[in-house]
Parts: sequence; C-alpha cells; structure tokens
Amino acid sequence: MSLRGSLCLILIAFGLKGFSAKRPNIVLIISDDMGYADLGCYGGEIETPNLDGLAKKGLRFTNYYVNNMCWPTRASLMTGLYPKTALPDKGSAAGGLHPKSTTLPEALRKSGYTTLMSGKWHLSNSKEPDGPGSPHNRGFDHFYGTINGASDFFAPDDLQLDGKSMAHEWENNPDYYYTDALTDHALRFLEKYTNDEKPFFLYVAYTAAHWPLHARPDDIAHYEGRYKMGWDKLRKQRHARMKELGVVDPSWPLSPRHPNVPAWKDEEHKAWQERRMEVYAAQVTSMDRNIGRIISRLKQTGEFENTIILFQHDNGGCHVEYGKNRKGAWTRPFTTDGKKQPIMPGNIPGLMPGPQTTFQSYGYGWANAANTPFRLFKQHDHEGGTRSPLIISWPTGLNHNISGGLAGTVCHAIDMMPTLLDAAGAEAQQKPFKFEGRSFLPVLRGKSGAVAAHDSIYWAHAKGKAIRAGDWKLVSGSKNDWELYNLRDDGVELKDLAASKPGKVAELKRKFENWAKRTDLGKVTRAKEKNKKSKN
Repeated sequence: MSLRGSLCLILIAFGLKGFSAKRPNIVLIISDDMGYADLGCYGGEIETPNLDGLAKKGLRFTNYYVNNMCWPTRASLMTGLYPKTALPDKGSAAGGLHPKSTTLPEALRKSGYTTLMSGKWHLSNSKEPDGPGSPHNRGFDHFYGTINGASDFFAPDDLQLDGKSMAHEWENNPDYYYTDALTDHALRFLEKYTNDEKPFFLYVAYTAAHWPLHARPDDIAHYEGRYKMGWDKLRKQRHARMKELGVVDPSWPLSPRHPNVPAWKDEEHKAWQERRMEVYAAQVTSMDRNIGRIISRLKQTGEFENTIILFQHDNGGCHVEYGKNRKGAWTRPFTTDGKKQPIMPGNIPGLMPGPQTTFQSYGYGWANAANTPFRLFKQHDHEGGTRSPLIISWPTGLNHNISGGLAGTVCHAIDMMPTLLDAAGAEAQQKPFKFEGRSFLPVLRGKSGAVAAHDSIYWAHAKGKAIRAGDWKLVSGSKNDWELYNLRDDGVELKDLAASKPGKVAELKRKFENWAKRTDLGKVTRAKEKNKKSKN
C-alpha cells in the first residue's frame, strides 16, 4: 500500500476527534421573546446589520420551530428532547433538566471542546451559584449570567460567575447594562480560555428583548419618531418586505389584527405606545451591536471561517401586559444608580419606559406586529408563538451554492443538539433518553434531500398543544377544540378545516395521544378531555 493510502486509512481510523484544530468552533446565540418579523433579514425595519450580514453569506431557515416559552425551548436546545422529557417536573423550569439527560455542553466537552456560556440559563432547580442544575454543573467549563427568566437590565438578580455569586457586579458601575455585560464576559472567556489546540462551544443567551423595556437613552433616541405610523401600518409594511425576501409564501395573507388590539387610529395613548416600541427596537439593536463584537473578535483571531454561528429566538413575540402587582421578576423598590429613585412597575400609560425607574412590556399591539404575518403569541402553539428565524453562518462548512439563500426544511429546536454534534464529530450518551430530534447537517452541505423528514413534531406547554405532520397541523388553544390547518396553503392558520376533515383530525389526534403516553402528558391530556366531556 502507498504511503498516501496508509495515511488516508490512519486519518479515517483516527477520525476528526484527533484533529481538534480542524473541528468547527460553535457559537449558539439565542434572543428572548422576539417575533419572526423583527430582524431586518426577515422583513423587519429594526436595524440588525450584523445579523443581516451573517444571513447575506449564510443560510436562513423559514420553517424552523421552537417551543412556545423560554425554558422549554432552552431545554430542547440543550438536550435534543421535547421539554416534557427533558424537564421531569411537569415541564417546569424549577425542576431543572432531568439528571439522567445528557446536555449539549456535556457531550461536546467529553469530545474535546472547551464549553463556555454567557447569559440566561433558566433551567435550574436551584439559584445557588454551584447548585446541581447550574450551567457550571451541566457541562459548561465557564459560566457568567443569571438563572432567572427575566430581570432588571441595569441591575440583574442572581448574577453568577463560575460557581460564585456576582450578585452586585453592577454596584458602583452606572454604565452597567446586561446585554453589554454578557458580551463582555463572552469575549473574556474567548480571550482567556480558548486556544488553537481545542475547539470551543460558546452559548450566548441574551435576555433582549424580554421585558422589562430597559435600554440606553442613546439607543432609544435613535428610534424616536419611527413608529408614529402605528402597528397596523407596520404590520403591512413588514408583510410586504417578507414576501419580497421570500421568508413567507407570497400567497399567504396577513392575519387579522388581534381582537385585543384596537385600530391604531383609535388608540388613546399613542405617544406612550410609540415609546414602548422605540425601547423594544433599541433593545434589539443593542443586542445586534454586541453580536457584532463577537463576530469582529472571531475575524480578528482568524477563527470566523471555521466557526458555526447560529442565531434564533426562544419563542414568539410576547403579548403579556405587565401589571403593577406581577411578582417574580420585579424585586427591588428603588433604582441602583445611587439616586434611589422609586421604581414604578406595570404598563402605566403616560409613564415612558426605558429607564430603570420603569418595569414595562410592549403589549398586544406591537407583539402582533412582531409575529407578522402569523396569529397569536408566546405561550400559544399557533405559528405566532412557535415559528422562529434561524440564521446559520459557517464559511468553511456551508455549501457555497446555497450561501445567502433560504432553507425550507422543517426543523425544530430538538434538532439542534444532534446537528451540532454531527458537525463536531461528537457523540452523546442516549440512554435512557434517545434523541427526539435528528441532524439537519446535510441541509448545510447543500443536500436537503438527504435529511429524513420528521414524521411528526409535537408541542404541549402553557396555553395549548399541537402536532405537525407533513403539511398538516392540529392545534388547540387553552380549553379550546382542535383546529386543523394545511400549512402549505394556509401558513397563517386562517382556514380551520377540522369540521370538513374529521378523519384527518382523528388521525393526528391519535398520533398526539400516542406521543403523550410517552410522557407525563398522558394523564394531563386524558384528564382534560374527561373533564370537558363531563361539562358537555
């Protein structure tokens, strides 16, 4: 045998794991409570030049699904499992990830990766810095961030760094802003803990643009006056751009304005509503600017070409109207800037959001625009709550023929872990839980036909349950009857076919129930239906 042939056999036998420098770095970035239509490259007017730049030479997915709330999506990303499997405490974040599940960072670390995280975890059964379910104990070599689902951007609660409390890092720092701090620590991790000998996995979980509406004054001023047209015109403008970009089917109409949203001409507090959206847009642009800092660092060190960068949302835009008496996230009475000004929580018309003295959300009207052209919101399993952008950049791995293009392959957050392990040449322990997702790496290689289609995709959390099988989707809101849609023709879910196709409803319902039996959903689903029959 020739020397060249022997060398090839050695390389094959040794595998990529022996040549860590050639394995891709991975940067997974997730935003919080944003809508499908918010980013510029998906039809939005909010300025996101860095993400748009990744999309221009990368790949945008148009059929990528997440779960309908924060922690269920994060559980799926970290385990390749549906949340009811990954989260044993009835899908609750409080119970933490199943102790017998294998996480993405655990699998990557075992295969030779340095694993780093900066941001919101929201998957722990303990807020103790070194608790059993903390990122530090679920596979990350280094972690900076928070466990809570939401917090003050100027003084976040329960900050941690590598198993130690950083609860008051923001003290004596009037310039502290959480989005910036997450990026600062991510860059420090890359500088301090990465080298040419080992690939790295960096997970950046921003809290933008989750409430509260907190942003820097200069960023808010940048958007001043841009939303005077109101949400009705904004939805139409976004929809038109989305059709031009191809991120929605041009035959799909714009869904009707949500019944809880008044026509803009009838809105009583226009100036206040405008400011809510200005602050939201400022949060998004701040996040994009910080993503640009990470991209710049990768380019400066020559790592950008061999790094897979992925960006997605955790769920759809959030409609929640933040009330004065809401508990859990608002935890302090006064500002932390040394002035000790009282904080006024709640969506109070006339009280302009943005500074730490406020604690507000942007509400139904703008969330309806964020989820253009789809119906409903976060907490719902309709498309508005579960369809997310997915942008992937990988200069050395992405097929050049599809760079800058769109991918229509149906994927879900449960597919992320299998895909990234596939790209990394890594494996995971799949006992007792086998992956419920599958790798879509062939899509990135330009071979979408080589990806096995999901037989079905399932949802069941908060205000609903759903199953998608092929083009068909069966979905139910809280305590509502099943609705049936053909997403190929009606991706906006306007034409309910349940009454005219009872056979298809029965088929998909049976599939959903069989899936439910594999989780603790079985008892919940049967109990709800029994209760419903007893009332009829």
